[in-house]
Amino acid sequence: MNRFIRNNGLHLAWTVALVATLGSLYFSEVMEYVPCKLCWIQRIFMYPLVIILAIAAVRREHSITVYVLGLSIPGGLVSLYHYLYEKTNWFQATSTFCGVNACDIEYINWLGFITIPFLALVAFILITVLCFLIRRAERRRDRLHFSM
Repeated sequence: MNRFIRNNGLHLAWTVALVATLGSLYFSEVMEYVPCKLCWIQRIFMYPLVIILAIAAVRREHSITVYVLGLSIPGGLVSLYHYLYEKTNWFQATSTFCGVNACDIEYINWLGFITIPFLALVAFILITVLCFLIRRAERRRDRLHFSM
């Protein structure tokens, strides 16, 4: 498992970031869903990951995970906030953030819980988990290498 993650983890994380980016562009450019401010913030965290992870995957630079986590964790927190804003009334009464494009519009609602912020949250979680697994696999490899 460690070898698989070491060899493929960055490629998998890049694939998740690419699918999330293309999905967001599809929703806004093809389906013409207007992104709200929270959607734009999530895009700001996701879009650079496509480029960063592509370069890291090609160069096999596992140390990049520190920087990827610096984007995926806050992006995931924004997605979680956005999802809770959509699905609960916990933040709606106190939030005046969204302005013209309401942040609680559910353009999609598959199975009663899968919305665009949920899809973004899943992508951020997958990227974060993959980065932690890559870091763990690298530490184990280094420990084995030094013990020999």
